[in-house]
Formats: sequence, structure tokens, C-alpha cells
Amino acid sequence: MKKEFKYITIDGRGEHDHFKDCITKAIQELKEGEGIHVIKDFEPFPMYKMMEEKGFNKSVEKISDEEFHVYFTPKAALEKIKMGEYLDLDDKKVEKIMKIKLSFLKGEISLDEAKEKMKASVDKVTPQEFAICEQYLQNYGITDDELAERMDEILEIFDGILESNKLSLPAGHPIRTYLDEVEAIRRVLAEMKKMKQKKFIKNQWAELYDQLSQINTHFARKQNQLFAALERKGFDKPSKVMWTLDNNIRDIIKKAKGLLETDQDIAFLELLDEVIEMVEDMMVKEEEILFPTSMDLLTDEDFVLMRKGDDEIGYCLISNPLPYGKAEKEKQEGSNNNELLKDLAHVLQKHGVLNGTSNSEVLDVSQGKLTLEQINLIFKHLQVDLSYVDENEIVKFYSDTKHRVFPRSAGVIGREVQNCHPRESVATVEEIIRAFREGEQDEAEFWLEMGGKFIYIIYNAVRDDEGNFRGVLEMMQDATRIRSLEGSQKLLSWNNRKQEPIQDPTVEEKTSQEVVKNPYGIKREMILSDLLKEYPFIKEFLFNLSPKYSKLKNPIIFKTMSSVATIEMISERGGFTVEELINKIVEEINRNI
Repeated sequence: MKKEFKYITIDGRGEHDHFKDCITKAIQELKEGEGIHVIKDFEPFPMYKMMEEKGFNKSVEKISDEEFHVYFTPKAALEKIKMGEYLDLDDKKVEKIMKIKLSFLKGEISLDEAKEKMKASVDKVTPQEFAICEQYLQNYGITDDELAERMDEILEIFDGILESNKLSLPAGHPIRTYLDEVEAIRRVLAEMKKMKQKKFIKNQWAELYDQLSQINTHFARKQNQLFAALERKGFDKPSKVMWTLDNNIRDIIKKAKGLLETDQDIAFLELLDEVIEMVEDMMVKEEEILFPTSMDLLTDEDFVLMRKGDDEIGYCLISNPLPYGKAEKEKQEGSNNNELLKDLAHVLQKHGVLNGTSNSEVLDVSQGKLTLEQINLIFKHLQVDLSYVDENEIVKFYSDTKHRVFPRSAGVIGREVQNCHPRESVATVEEIIRAFREGEQDEAEFWLEMGGKFIYIIYNAVRDDEGNFRGVLEMMQDATRIRSLEGSQKLLSWNNRKQEPIQDPTVEEKTSQEVVKNPYGIKREMILSDLLKEYPFIKEFLFNLSPKYSKLKNPIIFKTMSSVATIEMISERGGFTVEELINKIVEEINRNI
């Protein structure tokens, strides 16, 4: 392959600051029949992903431990990609569409010229043809950033010729569930349009934005479930492009809620049209391209597996859907618990540690003896979330805990870690892996405040006994309560039941937990709806406070419960004492006023 190309050589040994700029310039100036030859004093793993996305194959020569030569050659036009194996498409038609899109994206023709040429070349374009062309663009150096920024222009080229496939699916089918959510979101948007013409009432707007904020669950399930399944078929553009669009919607909803809470009524109303337009635009892209293409690429078995993982993340503005296929019968068999046990057993068998080991057979671990069942229970009850990415940058494991900080489902297993993060975060992820792989660093930590919570995240390099890089372990914890602790607690105190503290006889100094001052008149007999009239933000706070409150996210259930449930009743449901729940609510009000 190397002899067929004339190579531009870039010697990057010892050069770091301007190396990437040199590569970018070389790509832009590359002529037909040319490739790029890079020389580095280490194997440039971070470049591989970037150059692949820009449409290059690679060939590596290791001269010594301190000299690597990598030859990057442009991929052949319309080289068959994995996604094409699952679609029955006309390659010549796809090539016509591609040429017009590329001419436009490279600035060779205007938008109007591209529209005219497209209409003259093809009568109709299916969602599947549109989607595969998006995937092919990476072979021609079109970046994901450019696709995200110019998606509206690209769609305009197909105005009037992009077919809309109306999907008719049974209740419980994952795509039908997404469509049901889209319909529910549109009802909220319609109500917002009506509200704009009426007298401004802050609490009513707060309730509508609380409903619209449930779109985050729609995004989380899409990103963790649907995108993961599509990646396995070679269609990774939704992960890389649509994820960014989803994040933009999250940001603008958060901005609008901030304006509302700070009584900036005029600015809040001025932002409404943009909120509605962005959400509607996202739903149109889903209905016209994402969902029809998913139906063609994925099998019924894929959707059955997807349905089992959907419940873990939850739903947006709708009740839990019906089971689909064999999901109900296989629910217990396909649970994360059993999957973890199977994976562990497979790994142990592969390395000769056990043969036909049962869940009760005792294994020699680093420090002690445990059964597979006990190993799984330990992971399940850890008060931190764990994720493991192997040395090949593939997600292999996450802990199945009830208190999970961010939503996850089994669909994440087997994904490239880059596809599990929004595009804006990928560079940071890759830099962490690079620094760990090359032995420059062993640990990276982050913390953020989100929804009234303080989240602590730490990444550790995983190395074997010889010091070889074997992957990355991510540990994440909601440290809100830990961060707020002061003084000492030397008495036994139960968090979830009324019981007198048991004194430790070895402790001389006796202290008790401080009671938070309650200037808001919140009492055990107070009805929840009365509390929310004064402090609407407490609704979202309760949703995130305990997994046991998750069913309250259903708007019908919430409306019914909030009108009759007292603070005492809510505390019992969440596993708190009344005093604890009141203290938590008071602390949240203090943070927000």
C-alpha cells in the first residue's frame, strides 16, 4: 500500500506544541495520490482515532522502542463500511448523493446549487440512504464537529425529497416507546405555546419546565441503549453528532429554568421560542432519520435485549411500557447480576482458574476466599459506582448499584469508551488514557455540582504486576452528605428507622447530630402539593433523593400523590425519618433562595 502513495513526512519526535497543527495543515493540503508519513518517539495511539475519523487507513512500523513510523493513506471512495452490510441500498445512488454533499461541504457549490443538483439526480432519498451517507462522510475528512454545526444545512439539501417513513409498531417495542415519548413531549410544547398567550404565573411555568426536563431521561436511554446497539452495526454518527444536539437542549432548558427561578420573566419568555424550536428539531431528526434507520439496521432480537435494559434508565412523561418479545420471561435470566456472574466465570475459565465453577464454589482472590455470588454482592453494595475500560479502550464492566449517579444499562458493555461520552468530552477521555498508557500519570480526579449534588469522580490507571497498562478504573460517588459533615459522630445512629442510639462504651465524649433550623414552617403533616406551591424546585430534588421516589416521575401518579401525601408519608416511602427528610428539604431550600 505504501508504494502506491507519495508521502508527506512529518517528524514529530520531541515536538508536541505544534504537532497537531502540522497534521491538520498536511491533511488540508493533501493531493490525490498522497499520504502522510509520521515519525514519533512513541507509538501515537491518540492519532489513530482522529485519522480514522478523517478518512485514513494506517500502517505502523516499529523501528525501536523510541522510533515509530506510521503511514496514513486516504481510504478508497465508498469503501464498504460495516453499516452497509445490514442495508440493501443502491450503491450508485448513494455515490451520487455523496458527491453532491461533499461538493457543498467543501465549498465547491452553494446550498441552492446543492439542492438543485440533488433534486435533478434523485427523486426520493430514504432515511437509510441519508444515514449511510453521513457515515461515509468520515472517509472524506468531514469531522463530527462540522457535521453537528452544519446539520441543518445538510437537511435543507434534501428538502422535499427526504421520505418520511411512518412507523407502526406494537406497544412495548423500544422504538414505539421513543415515539410515545415524542408525542408526550409535543403535548408539553403545545401547552407552553398556549401559556405564552396567557397571564404569567410562575408556578405554572415551573411545572411545565419540570415536565420538559424529563427529556433528559429520553436522552439517557437513547444514548446508552439505542446508540450502543447502532454502533455494533457500524452506525456511530448518532453517538458523535446527535449527542451534542441533545446536550445543547439540556443546556437551554437549564438556562430557561434559571431565568424563571431568578424572576427574569421577560428574558425567560424571549427564550421560549428557541427552546421549542430546538426540541422540535431534535424530534424531527429522530422521527425522519434515526428511528426508521434503526428499524432497518437492528433485528428483533436487538430490540428484545434493548427492552430489558430500558427499565433501568426509566421513561420520559409516560408510564412504563409493556414488555416486548421475550423480555418479561427473560428478565430474571438477563439481569445484570447473572450477566456479571457469567462474564466472571468465563474470564476465570479462560485463564484456568476454575472449571465449571458454581456460584457457591470458593475462589482464591488476592486477599481472601470468595464465591462468585459474594463477589457480585460486594460490587452491588459498594457505595461508589465502578466502571472498567480495558487496554483496548472497550467498556467491559460497571457495578450494578441502586444509587447510581448517572444512568447506565447493559448496552454500554462492549462499546468503545469514546462513544460513551459527549463529543465535547472525548478529547479529555483520550488524554487520560494516553497519559495512563504511556506511564505519565496514574490518577485523574474531577468534581462537579449538579442538581444540588456534589459528585466526586476519580480515574485510576490499572496495571498488572509487571507494570503493563491494562485499562482504566472509574470510581464515582455522590459526596454531598459526606462533604457536609462536621465535628464528630461517635454514637450509633440509624438513618432509616426510629431507634435510640447505642452508646459505644469506649467513647468518652458524647455528641449528637445537629438539627437543621427550620424557618419555613415545614411539618410532618404538611401536604406535599402545598410545599411545592412555595418551592417548586423541591419536586426535582425529591426525584433525585432516593430511587424509591422514581415512580413519582410519572406525572399522573405525582399529581395524585402530591395532593394527598404528607411529609411524613413521603419520608416513610423514601426510607427516611421525618426529621431527616425535613432537614434535607430545608437544606435544599437554603441552597436555592
